Amino acid sequence: MKHHVTVGVDGSPESRAAARWAAQEAVLRQVPLRLVHAVDWPLDPVLPGLGRQDVDRWADRALTEAAQELHGRHPNLEITTRCLTARPAAAPAAPAGRARAGGGGARGGGGRGGVGAGAGAMSTVVATDTPVVLVRVADDPDGPGTGSGAEVVVGVDIHEACDRVLAFAFEEAARRDCPLRAVHGWKMPAAYNYVPFFDPDNERDIGRSVTHMVGDMLLPWQHKFPDVNVSHNVFMGSAGEHLVRASQGAGLVVVGRHVRRSPLGAHLGTVAHAVLHHAAAPVAVIAHD
Repeated sequence: MKHHVTVGVDGSPESRAAARWAAQEAVLRQVPLRLVHAVDWPLDPVLPGLGRQDVDRWADRALTEAAQELHGRHPNLEITTRCLTARPAAAPAAPAGRARAGGGGARGGGGRGGVGAGAGAMSTVVATDTPVVLVRVADDPDGPGTGSGAEVVVGVDIHEACDRVLAFAFEEAARRDCPLRAVHGWKMPAAYNYVPFFDPDNERDIGRSVTHMVGDMLLPWQHKFPDVNVSHNVFMGSAGEHLVRASQGAGLVVVGRHVRRSPLGAHLGTVAHAVLHHAAAPVAVIAHD
């Protein structure tokens, strides 16, 4: 099976934005694009008079219209369509076993300056170990972004191995021929809350130490990708907030999530959760151990 990029479509503006972004990603990666629509067919139709044939016709129309639009934009791109009977959130994940950037989901419009990641999009993120990119309607694929030189921003954690996250971020920056910026947020040890006389020099020393640790983490990847222009910013405070700020004008934000198997389902960390809801750029979520 060939590698491919998979995106879920349902005819909505959000899914059309995700499909356009996924098409550019497929062209950039030189792989086929797969459009997927999920029919979540209930035993008892919710709408009276709505039959299975009506649902199937609507699904075929959504796939056909999306494919036609993308063929017009990218005539040489190989595009296939597939209709599945599954929960919509699981549709992009289901065929993404060999996807290089599978499950291109969509984030719906939110309020108060942020972006709300809907339940379907969030479910897609935790339904697969394949990298998932969530795209907003406002993420104009013809504007700053893929291939335009807009930087890739990646969140790093010095306390955990994040090779998969860094590998994806460096590969994307190299593929786009754009700068890569690593962002790390740190907090003072909890014990300092009980110190009656705090020495500001301690904060500066810890900040310098953390900055060196981030640099050391990036160094092997800089050797592996010598053409990627890399910078890193270390802040004291919430990593999620700093990544959201860094997303302004970025072409892509890359964050990691732990693969945690439990009876309660998969887990999405606080940093990834904040970035998915409020970032001003497409967000790639990379599962890692």
